[in-house]
Amino acid sequence: MLRSTKSRAIAIQVLLVAAVLCFTGLIILSTAENLRAKNLPFGFDFLTMPSRFVISESLLIYRTQDPYYWAAIVGVANTLFVSALVALLSTVCGLLVGVGRLSGNPLVAGSCRVWVEIARNTPPIVLLIFLYSMWWQVLPPVNQALNPAPGVYLSMRGLMTPGLALGFSVTGLLCLALAPALAIAAIRWRTARWPLLSAAAVALLAATQLTHATISWPIFKRSNFVGGFELTPELTTVVLGLTLYTTGFIAEIVRAGVQSVSRGQWEAAGSLGLRRGQILRLVIIPQMLRAIMPSMTSQYINVVKNSTLAIAVGYPDFLSVMGTVINKSSHAIEGVMIILGVYLALNLTLSSLLNWYNRRIALVER
Repeated sequence: MLRSTKSRAIAIQVLLVAAVLCFTGLIILSTAENLRAKNLPFGFDFLTMPSRFVISESLLIYRTQDPYYWAAIVGVANTLFVSALVALLSTVCGLLVGVGRLSGNPLVAGSCRVWVEIARNTPPIVLLIFLYSMWWQVLPPVNQALNPAPGVYLSMRGLMTPGLALGFSVTGLLCLALAPALAIAAIRWRTARWPLLSAAAVALLAATQLTHATISWPIFKRSNFVGGFELTPELTTVVLGLTLYTTGFIAEIVRAGVQSVSRGQWEAAGSLGLRRGQILRLVIIPQMLRAIMPSMTSQYINVVKNSTLAIAVGYPDFLSVMGTVINKSSHAIEGVMIILGVYLALNLTLSSLLNWYNRRIALVER
């Protein structure tokens, strides 16, 4: 029976799965026994208890009497916000630096290469700590804040910019939530026009449900700024540091992607009278995307994982919030399981979306 290659392969796989299941069961039973011996409860009931700790920055409304699960959701929102900002900024900067490395100007190409080499060979946590320490050494106190542009102030306490406050009715909020889904449907079914028209109609309806829109300008009163939108030193350091770090890798991916397009594409586009910038935008970059998407997916996933380094400068991301939850509730095993589950869900979702996009733009052989 085991003489055939297929039978041996099946038998080995069955034995391997059985060994993994036995090992997992042994760990679970041993952990449960140790918890009972130490009289430590196991469960997720603690998530409904009041958190009783402060989160210094949050995109969502948070109060100290809110339960632990809401504190975890606030931490997830902060992580998603930082990851989205870093992914967007590093993509733009990586595209510019990657193309700049191929420039015929030695100064531009050399400067871009220095950026890439420093970013790729510097530990990100060292970069964050360096930028955070320099923040307090270089920038002036708040009463002497730099004013590089109208309504923009930069000081030791952070970056202040004008803020836009929008108010929508319940109908408007529902329309805002529905419009992106319809727009995605329009992209998914490119031959159908009704999803795109519906998205435009829903967005227009949402605009009519706007109750108020005001611009809040930062104004210095007494010892601090009032109004506007504040980027704290911790948030700014994390976004800037991770953007500088990730840009180095994305720039190399872009450079390799541009070089993967054959020289004949440049010559053919040039023969049509297109300028270099037009050739890049209309011919090279669309073809380059097919080659770089798998590598870009890995970099975007790394951005989510590297966001955990925000704990080094005190920004309350999901890992930092869950660390506080674990310390206050004494549910370390459950807390670690939640951390692993959330980051696994975020990265698998991101990977699925980017892989779907990669399949959409891939060439289909007939």
